[in-house]
Amino acid sequence: MKKTLLALALISANPAHALDERPSGSAEQTALAVTIYNGDLALVKDARKVRVDNGDNLLAWRDVSAQMQPETALLRSTEGKKLTLLEQNFDFDLLTPQKLLEKSVGETVRVLRTQPITGVEFSEYATLLAANEGTVLQFKDRVETGIPGRLGFNAVPGALRDRPTLSMLFNTEIPTSAGHPGANSAADMGLELSYLTAGLTWKADYVAELSAKEDSIDLNGWVTLTNTSGTTYPKARLQLVAGEVNRAQPERGRMPVMMKAMAMADAAPQMREENLFEYHLYTLDRLTTLLDKQTKQVALLSAQNVKTDKEFRFQGADWYYGSQQGDLGRKLKPGVYMEFSNKGGNLGVPLPKGIVRVYKKDSAGRAQFIGEDRIDHTAKGETIKLKLGDAFDITADKKQSDFQKISAGFNNRGGVIETAYVMEIRNAKNEKVTVTVIEPMHGDWQILQESLAHKKEAAHTAVWVVPIPAEGKTTLTWRVRAKF
Repeated sequence: MKKTLLALALISANPAHALDERPSGSAEQTALAVTIYNGDLALVKDARKVRVDNGDNLLAWRDVSAQMQPETALLRSTEGKKLTLLEQNFDFDLLTPQKLLEKSVGETVRVLRTQPITGVEFSEYATLLAANEGTVLQFKDRVETGIPGRLGFNAVPGALRDRPTLSMLFNTEIPTSAGHPGANSAADMGLELSYLTAGLTWKADYVAELSAKEDSIDLNGWVTLTNTSGTTYPKARLQLVAGEVNRAQPERGRMPVMMKAMAMADAAPQMREENLFEYHLYTLDRLTTLLDKQTKQVALLSAQNVKTDKEFRFQGADWYYGSQQGDLGRKLKPGVYMEFSNKGGNLGVPLPKGIVRVYKKDSAGRAQFIGEDRIDHTAKGETIKLKLGDAFDITADKKQSDFQKISAGFNNRGGVIETAYVMEIRNAKNEKVTVTVIEPMHGDWQILQESLAHKKEAAHTAVWVVPIPAEGKTTLTWRVRAKF
């Protein structure tokens, strides 16, 4: 510990002995892995072969994410050699003409101009006084605003980088051929920098094609990757984690998010899935490049002939069971739902949350969009139910046909109430259909009369399955006594 503090003190106090910075770029990369989580978070593992000296080294690790969390950075030797990290600085203030002006305020700059008649170039020196909302220059005999020509700078300020860079001061021991640390020895060492970053996101999208008989689907899953992190990840091993990873809330504001742009990429082979703690990990079985400001799609899964059931559903409400009402709706339309199970040889894999878009071919064989719905993370074996829209050819009129207050409750609130309902359901199709009617009910309820037998699906839910003949209608009636 004393040696470490002494090294830092000597470097800070004696600039003459400051180390020369050694840059390391993506050309030295030997391996790159990117694991992207839900919620704008990614883990980057960047391995490189770097020339290091015995003792202290100042390494500028270029091409890191501009949105990295520097407090999560970890540098280690992949060869098991001793390495002690002393200090690190994350430089994400990138070099631009405006930044160069701002960082050079107070410095002497060279103003270059061209004589308009002769074309001869001449120059003079000035002090840059300000660079906010314009430029102010102090010449020997005057002050001018704006840039009268081109500006020449002596050097680029040290705080500016042409790309995001993590500079690290570390100490390592390089043995000589005799096996002892040598004062002037150097060697190539395998290093790996790992860190967490924002700016890398992924989401799942699914495309389902419904069969002509509407009893099965072909399902394809895609992963959409978006990189706005400020750097490119060339030939990276890509992995995705599906699940909600807990993260401590920061006590400071996040760094500004860079502007987003999108560019589509070609499809890739589908991904391999495995368990990881209480999450699921998906691995792309090939290397891929994630360009900065790019959206890329890779194949996630493909399943054919997945058995599917279609359901027409009228969803009721509970507000009309405790008061006197009249018409409850005319030409009501049922929702159209498609349901399938995530199991079997054709599917049966954990599905990340995302949007499922469903298509069906028309009579000419052209695929037409028929609806979409969002699914949550879905484990193997669970059932998926998608709402695709509302039916066109099935309608219903619904009304409360009777209301009786059998007894009043405390302070004339609640009590025992009997209500009756009539629901006429019509089918304009040239084929029979089956419609599900779901009615949530308040209080302690009991069905006294009904035209079809109901099923009590939950404590406060009654369900009727109603057959409707082709181009016909069916009337469903029920009477309920409820104690509130």
